[in-house]
Order: sequence, then structure tokens, then C-alpha cells
Amino acid sequence: MKIRSIKLREAHKNSNGVESFCSVLWDQQGEHIVTASSSDSSICIHDAILPANPPKVVRQHRDGVTALALSPNYTCLASGSIDHSVKLYKFPAGEFDTNITRFTLPIRVLAFNKSGTMLAAAGDDEGIKLINTIDGSIARVLKGHRGSITGIAFDPKSEYLASVDSIGTVMLWELQSGNTIHVLKGIAPVIGSDFSSTNIVSWSPDGDLLAVPGMKNDVVMYDRDTAEKLFSLRGDHVQPICFLSWSPNGKYMATSGLDRQVLIWDVDKKQDIDRQKFDNRITCMAWKPTGNALAVIDIMGKYGVWESAVPSSMRSPTEDIPGLSSKSGHGLLFYDEEEENPSVSGSLSDLGEDSHGESELFSRKRLRKQHSHPDDWEEDTNEELELLPKVERRKKAPHGHRDGSYNKRNKLKDVPISTGPKMQEAIQPGATPQLPGKRRFLCYSMLGSITTMEHEGYSHIEIDFHDTSSGPRVPAMTDYFGFTMASLNENGSVFANPCKGEKNMSTLMYRPFGTWANNSEWSMRFEEEEVRAVALGTGWVAAITSCNFLRIFTEGGLQRHILSLDGPVVTTAGFKDELAVVTHASPPLPSNEQILEFRVFNIRTGTQPRRGRLPLTPGSCLSWFGFSEEGHLSSFDSTGVLRVFTNQYGGSWLPLFSASKLKKSEENYWVVGLNSSKLFCVICKSPDSFPEATPKPILSLLDLSFPLASSDLGSEILENEFIMNNMHLRRIQSTIEEMEATGEDASLLDDEAFNTEAALDRCILRLIASCCNGDKLVRATELVKLLALEKSVKGAIKLVTALKLPNLAERFNAILEERMNKETIGGKISASTELKGDNSFNAHVALTKSHVRVESSKRLESQDSPSLNSLALSHTKKRPLEEPIKDVNVESENAKTRKLEMAREFKNAFDMKNAKKVKDEKDKVDEVKNARKADEVKNANEVEDAQNKNGEANTVTAQRPSNPFAKSSNNKPNTSLFDSLKKKVKVDR
Repeated sequence: MKIRSIKLREAHKNSNGVESFCSVLWDQQGEHIVTASSSDSSICIHDAILPANPPKVVRQHRDGVTALALSPNYTCLASGSIDHSVKLYKFPAGEFDTNITRFTLPIRVLAFNKSGTMLAAAGDDEGIKLINTIDGSIARVLKGHRGSITGIAFDPKSEYLASVDSIGTVMLWELQSGNTIHVLKGIAPVIGSDFSSTNIVSWSPDGDLLAVPGMKNDVVMYDRDTAEKLFSLRGDHVQPICFLSWSPNGKYMATSGLDRQVLIWDVDKKQDIDRQKFDNRITCMAWKPTGNALAVIDIMGKYGVWESAVPSSMRSPTEDIPGLSSKSGHGLLFYDEEEENPSVSGSLSDLGEDSHGESELFSRKRLRKQHSHPDDWEEDTNEELELLPKVERRKKAPHGHRDGSYNKRNKLKDVPISTGPKMQEAIQPGATPQLPGKRRFLCYSMLGSITTMEHEGYSHIEIDFHDTSSGPRVPAMTDYFGFTMASLNENGSVFANPCKGEKNMSTLMYRPFGTWANNSEWSMRFEEEEVRAVALGTGWVAAITSCNFLRIFTEGGLQRHILSLDGPVVTTAGFKDELAVVTHASPPLPSNEQILEFRVFNIRTGTQPRRGRLPLTPGSCLSWFGFSEEGHLSSFDSTGVLRVFTNQYGGSWLPLFSASKLKKSEENYWVVGLNSSKLFCVICKSPDSFPEATPKPILSLLDLSFPLASSDLGSEILENEFIMNNMHLRRIQSTIEEMEATGEDASLLDDEAFNTEAALDRCILRLIASCCNGDKLVRATELVKLLALEKSVKGAIKLVTALKLPNLAERFNAILEERMNKETIGGKISASTELKGDNSFNAHVALTKSHVRVESSKRLESQDSPSLNSLALSHTKKRPLEEPIKDVNVESENAKTRKLEMAREFKNAFDMKNAKKVKDEKDKVDEVKNARKADEVKNANEVEDAQNKNGEANTVTAQRPSNPFAKSSNNKPNTSLFDSLKKKVKVDR
């Protein structure tokens, strides 16, 4: 017999070399292969058509995965682990669905029944749990095994369950009663504590035979009803069989032995027809549902596909697959099968302690992916609950109602129903889902939290502030309305609930924290209208309802405004005078992309300053929405991307954080808020996506950073710092401009602007050094043009000179000279405009101030040149290049004398007390101006032309100087301009 070679690919790394039990599964169409390993906490979903493509990796367990199972409709994947948990996922997406149960010891095996409504789980615990996948309840626990249970299998006819343990005992259970009907001791090999190989039991596809590994390196077949030994398959295995798998049609069987061989058997002829030898023991196998192929995986986590496992001259393993009909109507039929007049019967969950099979419960959650016809599927689910016989219901639906449901379902089967992606439901920022018997958050923000816990028909609400010293002390309250959402600020809190009660009314309640009047708390009721989201601001309360109404109230309860929104609300948030609302702009795209729109309202002025589309990562939904501490609009989506709105480029969203860049797939981030540099969040371990209210969660601070591409210089950190500093500087400058436009004092922001500017220059210098080392000279030239301070440019010139790059140093010098020349011309024009444009005494004062700044700049320039490190602006403040450079070097000594003369004359004018002396002083000023005019006639004419064109002159006034170096040092006492002039006059004399 010719031996063919099968190429195995590594699916799971086994770095320590320890043998592991690995699992493999096919999907229904043969497009995906699922693998897992007991030495790896991840599950891999491989592309069977293009194996070279990287697999989809699902990491939800904290320890090795020991068991996999796919539901019969191939939409739900179950996994068991050494971490004692059983989890469900949507398949093939791999999205986590739920933790369906837990054990006290590791899980070893999982199995779905034929309809997928029951999941059996077992392991080192002594019992087998039968779990109802419809509602997650445990229908029954089957106990009787003495060793670890390593194999379980549902009878395809839904009458029996077979199980085998590590000491070789096989037990058959009757599903209806839960009783043991057969116990076969010592018929399978004893595996002890080596779980890299397991005992297994498997029913034939027609349900007539039960296959069990024998004691003589064979496979023994037992009768389904009598458990009598019928025959065995014995061939060339020289060591015990550790795994077996029936072909889909039951004509063939694949067996794997400890001897590292895999044999293919013709069951009817009781002989092997093909074999394969492997380097390592094969722990699991799975027949492809379509075609002729067998997937295998070994103890080292390597998998492969044995194409044409059955010789092409023989019948295909997927030909003539037997169809099953349940005897006496036992079992749950799969929901997309054709059914004939089902009889009323109970479900397995009725056999346990609780009843979960009532046909009237149409809203029960299904823990697997929905069918393509959701309404049909929903009706089928309830019909499945009616198909188990012989057990009387605790509650029976009226026959007329059941028949109506059945007829309706048959009609729906004839009419295809197409449904697209669902629109995201409304969310309240900082709220967590309701969990029975547990405290939850109605609101969690940077200010504080509001928690609630339901108890006997009412809820207990508590309000806590993070800073207990500044926030008011708010007593707890009893909630009889059942509030599900809330919002919080310094002045009060607002609560709302969905429609409930006989009148189907929704309630909105505002509760102030402090007020001068009694009975300041108020509430509003909405008939046939449900509050979906609430927000608070300075002096206003907002609620958005199911009618797409935006309702604005005052803090006293006055209904102030009612606006109609363009679509269903998703969420809302408030900050001072601004209210931000997110709505659906249109139904989602077929690719499941939500189309959302945001609008920002200024409640005080009654305007809408911003509006636009809200960007989301494709396939994601909005998880959090709000304002930063500085008032910048921000959003966070389900893929972990944080975006902040900016006015740049006409209004854009900047991605300032991406969870994927942290490369911690086992963590989820529940956002609380953010400031200019940090993201405040609660880190939740997967699969949890939100924290529990008790104990109080711990806030984590994560650095904001742009999701930059990998730089060819490896300087992503420096580039991120450069972009962040540039963004902060723009924001500060914008704030200064806004404050000056409204007449506010912006001098307090000067130091912050200068420090940010200096930090930006330091970062640019480091980037220039990186570019020089990486031979990216064009990039270095681009960077030097962005330097703000003259000394920074000189430092860059010294840097490239030290690196022996003379051509680059020459370019840097040319850039510096060009900028200084432009600023010198600008300084001349500015000074000439001052002399020509105003003959008043105030112009004289402004000119004198200009001379003081010139002298200050001159003294700074006369200092010794610092070292290269100081040129990187680590500690010393230098004059910005943007500051207009006065024509000090160009002026003659006579001009300098005239400046000093003017200062002395101004001092005399200040001391004079009568109008005559003031007039004489003004005449002297005019003489000085005339002298300057003689030297600068040409410049004055240019200024005159500029004034005619622009309509205004660039005069030097007594406002805040643009040069931060001209200000007094913070560690010296403040002196007035007049004091400085007096001291200078005394020194000159």
C-alpha cells in the first residue's frame, strides 16, 4: 500500500515541548477549520480554501483550550478550558457571546445535541452538565463516573447520551429520565492522568452503533439498545487507539493510535483501506462535510488535511448521508428541517429543578447566531421547546394559540424575510447593563458616579463624588420608578426610565444638590414617548425621546425648547453651555457600518456651532461619547479607537488612541473621560467589557498617542510627541485669540504657550538628529523650517556641523538668514509706521516701549553662546524667530543716540506739570520724528502704500508683546515701564 505524505502546518506553538491534546473541527461548507490546544489559550479559525492566509485568533480563555464543539447549524462555537469555563462564540466571526457555565476542575469534552439546544460538558468533575443553550440554564447534572470524563456523545436519535472516563468505563444515559441504563466497565483503555490522549465514544450517523476503543488495539461496536458487543475493527494498530471518527455517511471510520498511525476503515467489510504514518501522535480528526478529506492535528499543535482519504475508486464518504427521524417524536428537531404535525411535549429543562420550556416565552435570548430568517427562527425555537414528549408542562398554552403560532410559522417559511444589519440602540455614557442581584452604574464620569441596585420592586440609588472634599454630600434615595439612565454635574443629577406601568409612561426627574428654595426637585412624565438619553449642563437639562424630540428644560423645571432631530438618538453629552447629540443619519451599510451624525448646540445662545458625520471604525459601534476636561468633543468605539474633534481642516476628528497599538487583546477599555494628555478608563479582562460597581473599579491612566505608521527611522515616539505638542500649541494659540477677541486677559496663557513652544523645538531637534543619523537630509531640512526659536535653529546648525554634514549646515544657515531678513524688513516697516501714523503722546509711549524691547533683545543676543545641550532648549528661554527683529545692527550710531535722547526727553515730559512744558516736549518729539523721516523716506512711502491697500497700520501698541522673552522673569519683582526708564536715565547720567 502506497504511503502518501501529508504536510502539516503549525497552528499552536508548543515551546516547552510537552505533549498536548489538540482539537480540530470543520464548518458546514468546508471553508473553515477550527483548531485549539491544551497548551494554548487561543482558538484559531483557519481559511481552508486559502491556508496561507493568517488565521482568525480568538483569545478569551486564561488557560489551555481542551475541548471544542460546533452546533449542528454551524453558527455557534463552544470551547472548554483548563480554566474551568465553557464559552460560546458566534461562528465563523469568532465574536465572544457568553460564559455559559463554569466547573470547579478543568473541562475535557463538549458535545451538542442534534438540534443544538442542548450542550453537554464534562471533565475532571464527577458530573456531566446538560446545559440549555436557549437560556443558559442547567437542565440536569448526570453523576456516576469515578474518573475524569474524556468522551461524551449524544445519540443522533435524541434518546441516549454515551460517556466514557479515564479508567475505561462506558455509561449510557436515558435523556428523558436522566437514569443510567447501561454501565460497561473496563472495556476501554485506562489513560490515567495523561490527557494528551483520551478515551472517546462515538455514535454512527444512523444511531444504531456505538464505537468505543477496545483493549486489543481495536474498535468495538456495541448495540444502541442492548449494549451488546456486535463486532470489532482490528488491523495494523500496534498500540491502543486514542481517537476515532465516523465519516458523514457512516460507511467509513478513521482511527488514530498511540503508534502514530491513522487508518481508514471500511466498516461494512471490517478492514482498513488506507493508512498514514505521522511524526507525532494524532490527537483529533474531523471529516470534511463535503468532498473527500480528513483534517488531522497532532500533539505538537500542527494540523493538516488528508485529501482523498478514501480511495477514489470507492464510494465518497459524503455520499448517501442517512436522514434521521426521531422514534416516538423523542428529541429536538433542528429548526430548519421540515416538520410534520408536531405533538405537544416538554423540554429537557422541565426535567430538572426549574421549568424553561414554556411555549409562551417568545422573548427568550438565543445564545447563538440568528438564522437568516429571524422571525421564522424565533418561531422554530419555540416549536423545538414543544417537541419533547411524555413530560407534562407546568403551564400549557391554549391550543388555539399554539395552532395559530404553528400556522403562522408555516406561512413565514414560504415567505423569505431579508433583514440587514441592525441600527445601534441608544446608550448612556458611563452606564453599565443591568445584572440580576448586582449593583450597576447609571452614570460614571470624571466627577463621580451614580449606582443603583434593585431589591423587591424598588431600587436603592447612591451618588458619590471622586473628590469628597469638593463635591457635596448627597444622601441616598429610594427609586420607585426603575431608573435606567442618569447624568451628573456639580449642580445636580437627572434620572430617566423607559416606558412602564399600566399607562406606559416614561419619567424624567431632576434632583439639585443645593438650592435656596425648598422642593426644588421636579419630574416630567411622557405618555407613549420614551426617554432614550439624558444630559446636563450649566443651567439646563436635556432629554431625547423615542419620538426623536430633543427637550430642553431649565434647572427649575421650565420647558424651554423642543427640537425635532433628524434620526433616532444614539447618545448625548453636555458640557457647560454645549449639548452634543449623536443620531443615526441613515440605516447601516450592508458591511455593518453605522452611519452616525453629531450635532453640537449652544443652549445659552441658541445656536448650532458644529455638525457633521461621526467617524467609526468599520464594523464597530459607538461605546462612549462625551467631552474632555478642556471641553473637546470625544468619541470611543467598540474597537478601542478614541477620536477627538478639532477645528483644523474645517472641523476634523483626530484619532488619539488605539487599543490595537497596545497589543493587549486580553484587555477591554471602559472609558470614563480624558484630558489633554491622558485617557481615563477602567481596564476589564476579556471577555468582560464593563466593570462591576462593587467593589469600586480602579481608574487607569493611558497616554494619548496617534496610531502612527512604523517609521523607517524607528522614531514613532518622537513623531507622536511632535504632533501632540503641535496640537496643544494650536489649541493654546486659538484660546488666546478667542480671549483677546472678547477683551479678556490672556496673559496667563503666555507661559504655557512658551513652554509648549520650547518643548516642540526640543522634539524637533531630536527628530533632526534622528534624520541625520538615518541619512534623511530632506526630512531634516523640512524640520528645521518648523523651529520657532532662533537659538533652536542655531543649535540645529551646530548639530549638523558636529555630524560633519557641511552641505546641510549651509542650507540651515540659508534658511536662518532668509527668515531674519524677512523679519528685519518687517521690523523696519513697523517702526516707520509708528512714527508716521500717530503724532499723539500715546504714540510716543508706544515707541519708547518698542525701544525697551529692542534693548532687551540686544542684551539677550549679546550673551555667550550656550552648548549644544542648551541649544536643545532644556532650560533656557530664547527669543522666538517670529518676533520682529528691530533694525539695531543697521542703524547708525546717530540713530542710537537719538533713541536715548528720546527716552530722556520722555522722562522730562513725564515730570513736567504744566501744559507749556508738555507742548515744548511734543515739539522736540516732532523734531526727532523729522530726523528719522530724513533717513527713512523710502520706507515711509512703502508703509503709506501698504496703509492705502490694507486700510490699517501694523502699529506697536501697549498690548501683550508677542515676544515672550520681553516679559519680566517670574522670579523677579514686577516693575513698571516708567521705573525702568527712570533707572536707565540715572545710569546714563
